[in-house]
Amino acid sequence: MRPLQLSPETAVKLAKALNVPLEQLMHMPQHILVQKLVELEKQKSD
Repeated sequence: MRPLQLSPETAVKLAKALNVPLEQLMHMPQHILVQKLVELEKQKSD
């Protein structure tokens, strides 16, 4: 599996938003990342 295709700025913002280290974010499977982003959006809208 290849690393996520993210710009450096996006990767840093996502790592901060999800509260995970940047390196962990880059090795995270895409479906898990998407799931976490969905959870993050749900928290924002509550």
